Amino acid sequence: MIFLDAAATTPVRREVLEAMWPYLTGEFGNPSSRHSLGDAAATALAAARTASAKVLGCRPGEVIFTSGGTEADNLAVKGIALARRAADPRLDRVVISAVEHPAVEESARYLERVHGFAVDVVPVDACGRVTEEALAAVLWPGTALVSIMYANNEVGTVQPIARLAALAHAQGTPFHTDAVQAAGWLPLDTAVLGVDALSVSGHKLGAPKGNGALFVRGRTRLEPVIHGGGQERGRRSGTENVAGAVALATALTLAAASQGDRASHVAALRDDFIRAVRAGVPGAVLTGHPSERLPSVASFCFPGTSGESVLLELERLGVICSSGSACAAGSDEPSPVLRAMGIEDDIAQAAVRFSFDSTVTAAELQEAAAAVRTAVGSVQALGSTHPG
Repeated sequence: MIFLDAAATTPVRREVLEAMWPYLTGEFGNPSSRHSLGDAAATALAAARTASAKVLGCRPGEVIFTSGGTEADNLAVKGIALARRAADPRLDRVVISAVEHPAVEESARYLERVHGFAVDVVPVDACGRVTEEALAAVLWPGTALVSIMYANNEVGTVQPIARLAALAHAQGTPFHTDAVQAAGWLPLDTAVLGVDALSVSGHKLGAPKGNGALFVRGRTRLEPVIHGGGQERGRRSGTENVAGAVALATALTLAAASQGDRASHVAALRDDFIRAVRAGVPGAVLTGHPSERLPSVASFCFPGTSGESVLLELERLGVICSSGSACAAGSDEPSPVLRAMGIEDDIAQAAVRFSFDSTVTAAELQEAAAAVRTAVGSVQALGSTHPG
């Protein structure tokens, strides 16, 4: 089996498992407990926070551990917007892009539905990018928050986050970015990016599912969305997942240590794969930005097929990939991301995403490209336009 769905999840790295194992076994204490087991857990939690902060270029107190990227996005979007409106009722708008992950989009729609916020959606160009002009057109004096993802989970397009954040800041508006897909491939120094909040998730980096973090700049107002015992300095209640925090910190540290070399290596393999697919399937449409894209993502539409049919055929041939976001799996609707990029529905329904981790080899991608040629040819020969 050739696994090309790393944007959905990655296997747990051995170093990560070894680092977290003690806190799943003998060192099982609650970090809030005032005894030796609790103290050991609190020490491990503090060390994980410090290590994560080093990668994120921030202070340890600016790192909030969460259950994953979805919770981190929810806390950022809801927490910042609600806190700012509580301080100034005129701040009743949030800005998101047209290609956000559902964790951001649905959080914004919750604010709209339940709390009366207006949601302004920034359009993207045909490559899936937000321009500074497009963002400026929807920034209003009443904007409480701008949230635009660092890199898209379906097509891999990377946004010019530093420039967009600077534009928001010029109006006094805080800026959040969902960096779940970018983590491990792109720089995460929040000072360089200029963001006020940034979300990451462990299972995209070789940590187990169920752990993540949110960076929130020190002076940024934040209303908790989970209430209880006041853990995480009152910003996210609930007994801390010490093993998960250790796992996340280890995965972030390992990824950061080799980021440049890994990104360059995988990007070269990705480009070879793209060329091979295009040569084997002349009608293939590469989606996303041609150069400003994640090293780890190559996404195509194969006109005259359905993405689901191609996926099934590829799996039969030993290649595991996806039709887009794992969170939207099973939906018959064309991808909102592809629609936002102006891709027609019949072509958008022929989408397939290939995403790699750093263990992928050139030989595997050559084999996968050959399988794509065979799979697309088989589906086109059957005249399939819908799975089943």
